[in-house]
Amino acid sequence: MITTDILDIQKIRADFPILNQEINGKKLVYFDNAATTQKPTAVINAIAHYYNFDNANIHRGIHTLAERATRDFEASREAVREFLGASSIEEIIFTSGTTQGINLVASTFGRKFIKEGDEIIVSGMEHHSNIVPWQMLCEEKGITLKVIPVTEQGELDMEAYENLLSEKVKLVAVNHVSNSLGTINPVKEIIALAHEYGAKVLIDGAQATSHFNIDVQDLDADFYAFSAHKLYGPTGMGALYGKKELLNAMPPYMGGGEMIKDVSFEKTTYNELPYKFEAGTPNIADVVALKTALEYADALGRENIAAHEDMLLSYATEQLSEIEGLRIIGQAKKKVSVLSFVIDGIHHQDIGVLLDNQGIAVRTGHHCTQPLMQRFNLLGTSRASFAVYNTIEEVDRLVAGIHRVKKMLL
Repeated sequence: MITTDILDIQKIRADFPILNQEINGKKLVYFDNAATTQKPTAVINAIAHYYNFDNANIHRGIHTLAERATRDFEASREAVREFLGASSIEEIIFTSGTTQGINLVASTFGRKFIKEGDEIIVSGMEHHSNIVPWQMLCEEKGITLKVIPVTEQGELDMEAYENLLSEKVKLVAVNHVSNSLGTINPVKEIIALAHEYGAKVLIDGAQATSHFNIDVQDLDADFYAFSAHKLYGPTGMGALYGKKELLNAMPPYMGGGEMIKDVSFEKTTYNELPYKFEAGTPNIADVVALKTALEYADALGRENIAAHEDMLLSYATEQLSEIEGLRIIGQAKKKVSVLSFVIDGIHHQDIGVLLDNQGIAVRTGHHCTQPLMQRFNLLGTSRASFAVYNTIEEVDRLVAGIHRVKKMLL
């Protein structure tokens, strides 16, 4: 039996109340963490505490509740700044998640600084949210979209990427980690090469932030977007990092309250960073709870979390590789704890349904990466993704469950 002495996993599991239930009469095994992680009691309580004691709109009130809500909201901004290694809280924009962060950059930086005849580069393993906004911009302005190919191992073809770069490229948008394959992309190298040609770089960090430390200054990223719900935080909120000089040069994303200094019918003056990009009443409770989620992960130690997840990935890869007819899609040398697989003769959706009947939650389909599925001539895969609260015993249940699926359908 493989074990880890780094963390007390059973104690950690007790922090996640959703795990203490049965699905279809079986103890829940939750292996859909790349879609969303579960939330510890501390995060759930933080949301409840805000609504029970501090509920008020922020920044504009002088009463006690408004001051407390504002204090905790801005404390979360500082926590995100520290988490990403940004130099200033002015570089941290709260969003509804990674998708909005990418769309914000496309709608502001893209529309202002990228013109007809220019080029944008994405990779062949992008989530749809890092493809469609750029396609829309390209169609609107006559920009060319170019794609970094993906190798048979599920890695980016870096030689091909270098050949795509030229003075025409104004933006490169790639994910830090593939949500479908688990591949960790060499984003520091990608950024450095793009900067040699004067291009800016946006990194989709949705799948990276829960697995290892991020330092946007070390990466030299121009933009970095992530979602709270991928790292034990609430759904419907996230953050966008942008270099201060770029954010200052970009026009507002939306108009309304908070993003203004002064309004008249003749002229409106916009607010300073970061508020220029935060129109309207924000998702205050979930922003406050994000700080709690970051503190929870920090208390466990991100290196410890990564070591535990790597152990699960190694064990699961070994066990699944021994199943006849099962093929793991994506064999990158550097991966996070994501396993996409297909089984000869069995549709991926049937695998998901029959595993769910056994209380095992996996994701099935194209995972919002249809171009990547087409690259491997697949309609979709079954995907098991692991988090800090998962165990070796649960992996064993997955393996046994797959064997049962095979016996039922083959």
